[in-house]
Amino acid sequence: REQRGGGDKAPVDALLDRRKDLQADGDRTGLDRVGDDQRPQEVVPVIGDGDQAVGDVGRLGDRDEHALLIVEGYREVKRALDNQIPILKLFYCPELYQGENEPALVAGCAEKGAQLIECTPPVFRKIAYRDRPEGLLALCPQIRRTLADLRLPPRPFIVVAEHIEKPGNLGTMLRTADAAGADALIVCDRCTDIHNPNVVRASIGTLFTVPVAEASTDDTIAWLRARGIRSVAASPHATKNYTDVDMTRPVAIVVGAEQYGLSSAWMTQADDLVRIPMLGQADSLNVAAAATILLYEVVRQRGKPAPNQAG
Repeated sequence: REQRGGGDKAPVDALLDRRKDLQADGDRTGLDRVGDDQRPQEVVPVIGDGDQAVGDVGRLGDRDEHALLIVEGYREVKRALDNQIPILKLFYCPELYQGENEPALVAGCAEKGAQLIECTPPVFRKIAYRDRPEGLLALCPQIRRTLADLRLPPRPFIVVAEHIEKPGNLGTMLRTADAAGADALIVCDRCTDIHNPNVVRASIGTLFTVPVAEASTDDTIAWLRARGIRSVAASPHATKNYTDVDMTRPVAIVVGAEQYGLSSAWMTQADDLVRIPMLGQADSLNVAAAATILLYEVVRQRGKPAPNQAG
């Protein structure tokens, strides 16, 4: 999505500057009703259909320029709030809520200092990335970590993803990493923006629960070796099955892009190359599916199922 508008201000800031001049759909003075309580809030008008600046929020094409992360959906916003991610601004539309818990979440965001902006359904659909929006969209600061920022336990369990192209695959791997109890995910030589709204969506907010660092492949290999973490790289050309490798010790599961696989650096420097048996005509798995199999092999070998696992 392309960013529209000029000037130095982010579109959402332009919106906030202009909102006092907008014609509201209805007068809203005094107290905003949030959930079952009446809490004093900053008075914010219901933004009308003709406000183009709201549409620009959904077109923040250069997220790095504004250092913003777009978080859409109830589960995603809740996980951001639960994990102490600052909610800078929350756009909400009660008519599009999918359940009964949204007002409490809006109140929780307000209590943490978020600016609340109520939108009409047509306007919210303009800013939403989803085809079926849930009436909640937050703007948060981007989360950036390097390898030096990661804090690991004595027996680390890490996921390394190299050259992952599709946001949905990266988000799905984050979701699996969270479920399997991984300690961190390292994105090597990234091909997709980890702050893409579709990464947040596919991860169902686990971008906020799994520490994610970005680094080059060479730096990651050196970092793992310096900490005695054994790298186990998946390749269809390997001769060793993934179940034949000891994953009870400190381990990093390494997966690469579906089309080209892992780089030569991993193929020549990984401690173990492993394969997942392919018994049909397909010669490879989706990278997120392959990562899921390997991560749960770590869980199986260590004999400690992830907490709160689904039955």
